Amino acid sequence: MKDRISSTYVQIELLDRCNLDDPQQEASVPGVEREPEIMSSFETATTHVTLNTGHKMPVIGLGTWQAKPGVVGAAVEAAIKVGYRHIDCAYSYRNEKEIGDALQKLFKEGVLRREDLWITSKLGNDSHGAEEAPKCLQKTMSDLQLEYLDLYLMHWPVSLKKGYSWPPEPHMYNSSKPLEQDIKDTWQAMEKMVEEGKVRNIGVSNFSSKKLSGVLDYAKIVPAVNQVECQPMWRQDKLRTFMKTHNITVCAYSPLGTWGTAGITVNLLEQPVLKKISEKIGKTPAQVSLRWGIQIGNIVLPKSTRPERVKENFDVFNFALSKDDMAEIEKLAQKRFIRADFFCNESGSYYKKPEDIWDDDGL
Repeated sequence: MKDRISSTYVQIELLDRCNLDDPQQEASVPGVEREPEIMSSFETATTHVTLNTGHKMPVIGLGTWQAKPGVVGAAVEAAIKVGYRHIDCAYSYRNEKEIGDALQKLFKEGVLRREDLWITSKLGNDSHGAEEAPKCLQKTMSDLQLEYLDLYLMHWPVSLKKGYSWPPEPHMYNSSKPLEQDIKDTWQAMEKMVEEGKVRNIGVSNFSSKKLSGVLDYAKIVPAVNQVECQPMWRQDKLRTFMKTHNITVCAYSPLGTWGTAGITVNLLEQPVLKKISEKIGKTPAQVSLRWGIQIGNIVLPKSTRPERVKENFDVFNFALSKDDMAEIEKLAQKRFIRADFFCNESGSYYKKPEDIWDDDGL
């Protein structure tokens, strides 16, 4: 295992103080490796994290989950023109064709080149296994109109029968093989995608420490990323510690708490500690939450289709939270917002209750 892991540290690319208003201009610092602990000065504002493959992934990306057709393309255009260089997509979001059209428009206008962008997508839950996974990848690449992906993730440790998506019902689950074998077959299919040059990095999403450990037992390519919920009210302490040990990067979805989603009863951005810090430093609670994520070493994926919010969420590179600020945020009560009850039932699913999905990582 150790032979496959280059380091237990995250190499941080430091932002040039002379270019704080242009986060695309970086000052690389050869040989500097730092643990992703609390950072508290402008000099430590990060723009990229170096993955265990050596590829540099932009530390903030535009999330496109729940971005409706007709608006997601405009959101992508607005984000890229503000400075985003990382777009997070998924087959299951059903909006990759519109995103692809927006990207091609920007390429043709000369706004940027393909190599300037980091594009992530995720395998459909109905496309696990050696036969279906390559087809799903091809569909995503066709819709996005790209020749390769920077990162491809197994979206959930969940296998559905072909053609089924949302909302999941008991008869939709593919129980033709044990879960562990399904994940192994799918991971090996994804490793082949890297070998073929269609994907540069592979990883997982919504994997617990236990399930991630299972992948490490047979992986020829160590997952570069595990994309999970991570925000000040759900820090993922156990999972983050495990991932740090294996040099796997946390990519945080719902870093602003996903208020407005069905079943979410707590508004992260209304928490007094975030409002107090934001008022003190002249930023918004959303910016404080995103900055917290970056300073603990996460890649963060805020999502919005409103141009002013897209811009606000990117404006997190010209300030840093103090150690005292970070310590105050760490006092927030912890509760998993995305429990994944929707994948649990008494018949059909691998999972009877959310605890079966997240194992010992908590709720």
